[in-house]
Amino acid sequence: MSTTFWIIIAGAIATYLTRVGGHLVLSRFDTIHPRVEAGLNAVPAAVLTTLVAPAALGAGPAEWAALIVAGLVSLRGGLMSMFLAGAVVLVLARQFVG
Repeated sequence: MSTTFWIIIAGAIATYLTRVGGHLVLSRFDTIHPRVEAGLNAVPAAVLTTLVAPAALGAGPAEWAALIVAGLVSLRGGLMSMFLAGAVVLVLARQFVG
């Protein structure tokens, strides 16, 4: 089998083990300290920031327009409307702007 296949399998196993390991560790405690819970609640925002920030810094006008529209829609709409608005603006801007 190809090397790519084994890399995908290894990545899947590593992802599974980290998720199960975290669950097993936290399930051993009856209560979770509020600071730990606050830290765990901050993880999704931190991950999203690490994904969006590098793309935003190297973005062109189409990407900036999509980010601005998605940010504005997020103030009023839900997650799906934000995603769809940003995607539509990105596709249209790339089609017509550059």
